[in-house]
Amino acid sequence: MKLDFVPLDKLAVSKANMRHATRPPDVSDILPTIRARGILVPLIVRPNGARDAFEILAGSRRFHAARLVAEEAGQAEPVPCAILDAGDDADAIEASLIENLARLDPDEVTRWETFTRLVKAGRTVDEIAATFGLPELAVRRVLALGNLLPRIRAMYAREEIDRATVRHLTLASKSQQRAWLALAEDPDAYAPTGYQLKAWLFGGQSISTTHALFDVAASGLATVSDLFGDDSYFADADAFWRAQNEAVAARRQALLDAGWSDAVIVPPAEHFHSWEYEKAPKRKGGRVYIDVRANGEVVIDEGYLSRKEARRLAAGGKGDPAGTAPKPPRPEVSGPLQVYLDLHRHAAVRAVLLGHPQVAVRLMVAHAIAGSPLWRVQAEAQTARGDDTRQSVETSRGETLFAERRRAVLALLGFSPDEPAVVEGRPEDIDGDPLAAIFWRLLDLPEAAVMDVVAVVMGESLAAGSPAVEALGCHLGLDMADWWQADPAFFELIRDREVLAAILADVADSQVAAANAGEKGKTLKRVIADTLAGANGREQRERWVPRWMAFPPAAYTPRGGVGTVRAHGLAEAARRPADPPEPPVPPAAAGADAIASPPETEPVEPLALAA
Repeated sequence: MKLDFVPLDKLAVSKANMRHATRPPDVSDILPTIRARGILVPLIVRPNGARDAFEILAGSRRFHAARLVAEEAGQAEPVPCAILDAGDDADAIEASLIENLARLDPDEVTRWETFTRLVKAGRTVDEIAATFGLPELAVRRVLALGNLLPRIRAMYAREEIDRATVRHLTLASKSQQRAWLALAEDPDAYAPTGYQLKAWLFGGQSISTTHALFDVAASGLATVSDLFGDDSYFADADAFWRAQNEAVAARRQALLDAGWSDAVIVPPAEHFHSWEYEKAPKRKGGRVYIDVRANGEVVIDEGYLSRKEARRLAAGGKGDPAGTAPKPPRPEVSGPLQVYLDLHRHAAVRAVLLGHPQVAVRLMVAHAIAGSPLWRVQAEAQTARGDDTRQSVETSRGETLFAERRRAVLALLGFSPDEPAVVEGRPEDIDGDPLAAIFWRLLDLPEAAVMDVVAVVMGESLAAGSPAVEALGCHLGLDMADWWQADPAFFELIRDREVLAAILADVADSQVAAANAGEKGKTLKRVIADTLAGANGREQRERWVPRWMAFPPAAYTPRGGVGTVRAHGLAEAARRPADPPEPPVPPAAAGADAIASPPETEPVEPLALAA
């Protein structure tokens, strides 16, 4: 770095500057000082390739103020600049954001744009957090604004909607966000905001996960969480009530087994009023009333009898003893961990699929003939049960690449950039049938462009965790080490010590695993992480992926319960039917063998991100 004075006409705001391409900044607060004393703090610049020209990485507001002063005075004075060596864009973006954070705290949308550019430039979440002195959770929440449609982010940046409204919009699906935008842009309609928005999103019934009597993580029920707090809600109220009612019934049986004479379930339409009853202990026949509220909350009132019963009942029977049937074996992989594995492998498979459109065509034909859970047609929702898993997948290399290619296809077909997917999308400028409009546009496209569309559509409608993902990943020779590396979200989801010990033996060796056999799970995770990073004197293990995530996958214990292994078994069982009948071959069917068998594909190379 060196200090020098640079003429104003040799300076321009860099694209790496966090304030690039925005409207002219408000400089009214610094303009009087610069009129009186000039620029006191040097601008941060670097050469931009042109002769004696520089691009501004930090100091855009001072630069604009100096130009206004120059116009007023009729002459321009050179400005002091700290000139950096030409470096990568990630360094430039960091310099811009660090300098601006120290001077004028940018809004969250501006931070999101800058953090996203850093992620694409290769920075990890923990590196961004360390650079700017922010908690990792704060960085992840800013990055999670990417879940919002661009127009909603723009409204938030313009302060047209408040933080509470944005918080609840992060609970909405893309289709709900589009519906809300339509209301907001209609002068004759009412768009709910704040806490009214939450009721609108859930159809008037939002049930907090804190009210569940059952294990939410193990239940498999989908939940949605806002990105600015710790609130989470059940996505499907009917599914919640089925699980909650089962848990209430189990709780009732447990109370009977504990010796209560009865346990009465009070449904949401009724109410339990304690003043209408008298307290009565268990030994005198007291009942338990399980008061189920309409919001999902359950209140258990123990030891009550009606006044009439209290006078005539003295004692009650005990329930049957608890059963002694053996518990089923605990699965090796928990529900949330299985979702994590499925979504990461799904993101990698469909990213690799982009380079093999001929395979995508064959897979699409198979879907059209046999159908699948997604072939109606709709896009895979990639639903995750926690923010950490969702953010891990969204910032992964495979998902970033696929999102960039999707945007290119949306533009190619004339779709709105706000469309969350090509599947079920429609062109912006038509009044007639969208299917016919898309058909005409595809007719005008060259073959290569059509195949790009096919690959993206197939990737969007490929079901995560399905045997099709297994078959595709194995056929393409996908190496998950090119697309994934262990992150905190992955380790947080592993709670089984036996599995952690097996992973340690896999990452390091059996001797290290034996030496740490008696340690707690937290210690095992730290040793695994140190080995993967080559920290604390441990030899680094590079390009490691867990057996569950590899193609083909495998288990760590004989207990089973690994969804990827189960799906792979189904895919392999379908590969070669027993004694298939010989297909009739027409005499003149030249090239029939070539059509019947897929062509050999070249070894998969990691796809490069678009510039």
